[in-house]
Amino acid sequence: MSRLDELLQTYCPNGVEYLEIHEVFELRNGYTPSTRNDSYWRNGSIPWFTMEDLRANGGTLNNSIQKITPDAVKGELFKANSVIISTSATIGEHALILVDFLANQRFTCLTRKKKYADLLNPKFVYYYCFNLSQWCKENINISGFASVDMGRFSKFKFPLPPLPVQEEIVRILDTFTALENELEKQLEAELAARTKQYEYYIHKLLFLSQKSIEPNVQSIKLGDIMHY
Repeated sequence: MSRLDELLQTYCPNGVEYLEIHEVFELRNGYTPSTRNDSYWRNGSIPWFTMEDLRANGGTLNNSIQKITPDAVKGELFKANSVIISTSATIGEHALILVDFLANQRFTCLTRKKKYADLLNPKFVYYYCFNLSQWCKENINISGFASVDMGRFSKFKFPLPPLPVQEEIVRILDTFTALENELEKQLEAELAARTKQYEYYIHKLLFLSQKSIEPNVQSIKLGDIMHY
């Protein structure tokens, strides 16, 4: 029996409670401050996340490529340890944000309500949002612009396993994520080595200088054998 099985039997032998996502999280949409107003962007200090950040830096973020000024903020910032998930255009991409922030209108922000702040591990929320991501991709309204059905989104069922169970799930998934990242680095290094080797042999076999040609190897002009 695995450690996770033991924890499930100990802490939730009768199953795990599920609540609709709007009961557990504050749901807010991001926005883009006017790019015509220079005071919103010049010397900005507040992280403002876009899809570019996720593509460049992954799914756990503490800084953004672009920043805005306090003048650009409407109401309150999104709180640290919230998850953003794209609910329009590119659907289902998500990230855990470790700092107070804002995001553009492509994202819906999930912030744990005060009642559940101590009952949900932020990293567990992030991992479970892979399921939410898949749900989003399967529940799209297409009317010229792809977007998630937000009425149904708010009713998505989110689990509340006991914290020891969440922490064990996070530990397991962190281990696999670290292993995957290490394998990816190794594959990238192997690919770089193979590319370098390929380029070497391309040069060696096809870009022979006149001096390197052996006496018994015939060299002719390209125009003598091809029309171009």
